[in-house]
Amino acid sequence: MASWRDAKLFFCILFITCCFTVTLAEIPIDCCLAVKNQTLPKAILADYYQQAKGCQIDATIFVTRKARKLCVPPREKWVQQLMSHVDELQKCCKKANYKGKRCSGVKPRSNNL
Repeated sequence: MASWRDAKLFFCILFITCCFTVTLAEIPIDCCLAVKNQTLPKAILADYYQQAKGCQIDATIFVTRKARKLCVPPREKWVQQLMSHVDELQKCCKKANYKGKRCSGVKPRSNNL
């Protein structure tokens, strides 16, 4: 028969394993709940990225100069055009060291892309 010390060790390991599993299962993912198929003005955009794969819908997320996030359908032609515009804006602002009126609200890209 197992001693009391062995039983305590077993339950301690079991408790730690259960807590670790629950913690991993609750990692939040920031997902769009809906997309809006409406064109956006180029002047307000600063960046974009693709929504995480664990989300229910596909979306491209545009980030405005005021750090708002806007969810749009990724395969629309107007979305592709805005993505190209933002890529050019990012290149231009990188050369200008993110200074100047055109680069207001534009920040260096993170690894979201």
